[in-house]
Amino acid sequence: MEESNLSTGGHVLFAHYQQGMTDYLTVALLHHSEGVVVTDDLDVTPSRHLDVGQLHLAARINLSEWQNNKQSKQYISYIKGKNGKKISGYFSDFIGCMEGVDGPGETRTLLKAFSDFVENEDLPDESAREKTKALVDYATSQAKLGEPMGLEELSGLIDEDRPKAFYDHIRNKDYGLSPEIPLDKRTLNQFRRFTGRAEGLSISFEAHLLGDKIEYDEASNSLVIKGLPTQLTDQLKRR
Repeated sequence: MEESNLSTGGHVLFAHYQQGMTDYLTVALLHHSEGVVVTDDLDVTPSRHLDVGQLHLAARINLSEWQNNKQSKQYISYIKGKNGKKISGYFSDFIGCMEGVDGPGETRTLLKAFSDFVENEDLPDESAREKTKALVDYATSQAKLGEPMGLEELSGLIDEDRPKAFYDHIRNKDYGLSPEIPLDKRTLNQFRRFTGRAEGLSISFEAHLLGDKIEYDEASNSLVIKGLPTQLTDQLKRR
């Protein structure tokens, strides 16, 4: 840290919490703001308060992932400050962590988030294909430029009428994706959706599941599906 331009002032917040069955540790750098308060005697006096609305820098560490999966490179994510990488450099030195890059893992998680989004939105087949094409075209373009995929930019391309819809879906479901993620071409090339709808039946699945969880028998024109979603099996059992 000797060569770093360290931040001065502010407060460091450590928060250890559990979400579901996962333990997290958040380390955040907070600054304070000057303001005023009105006392019980109606006097206006200066007041200092923590500016929790503007996180200048923070890191979230997935303790469960770090402890139980030694090969993981995705146990830490950063919120970067206005000065970007220069600030995060000394901050990562301070907490003793490096933000790993797992291109295949990040790409798979993004594609899973997209599949969940399409399913939750219950989109018509044509609309789902258009959004899939938008994702693949953007990812391919960024790969040619040697640039990561920006989730906010991708969200706007997927749905121009609701440019924040996909981005909000990712944040609300907490997939653990960074605002920018690297692309793994091989993982992307495996991504393709087969969809079909007829007489009250709707089927949609990713191409890489064919031959694994899904088998197609051309002679009988039938599909065998293994590992059904729990929500679906619960409905079938109740029926």
